[in-house]
Amino acid sequence: MLSDNMNKVRGILIGRMQPVHNGHMQIIDKILDEVDEIIIGIGSAQLSHEIKDPFTAGERILMMSQALAERDVDPSRYYIIPMQDINFNAIWVAHVKMITPPFSIVYSGNPLVKQLFSEEGFEVRQPPLYDRLHLSGTEVRKRILNDDNWQELVPDATVKILNEINGVNRLKNLSVKEISDI
Repeated sequence: MLSDNMNKVRGILIGRMQPVHNGHMQIIDKILDEVDEIIIGIGSAQLSHEIKDPFTAGERILMMSQALAERDVDPSRYYIIPMQDINFNAIWVAHVKMITPPFSIVYSGNPLVKQLFSEEGFEVRQPPLYDRLHLSGTEVRKRILNDDNWQELVPDATVKILNEINGVNRLKNLSVKEISDI
């Protein structure tokens, strides 16, 4: 551990995780090298069944917890918390603080998130981005829709969950434009 029990260093990472992919896991591994515990915020928790946000918060929590278990990450080192968007930037940091354990370091590449937490006095670190061209939720969803090899971009847990929930068909169905009544 990086510090004693009395002074745990806790960081937070917030992402939509639509779906959980290998880039998320590499970032979490790196963050866990720097902190004792990580809070993983499943962002936009209220969204699902949309082309950009096809999976529910519960499904994404399942993907994340099982992917962490696959990597033998000690469950005492992480918290997975669904976070709804409140679309009220001035109080968003207070909202996040209210629903999470205390934390001192914020990991984000999002300029707005970095600005909001910096204004509240938090240390903000840019997480490393691994092969961002391929390791993104957008790329995974695009490959699913094109029947390309998306499985290589995600943990086995994500493949299993998407099979369990029929996620590939869900995404394909969501991508079909509705035919208007004639």
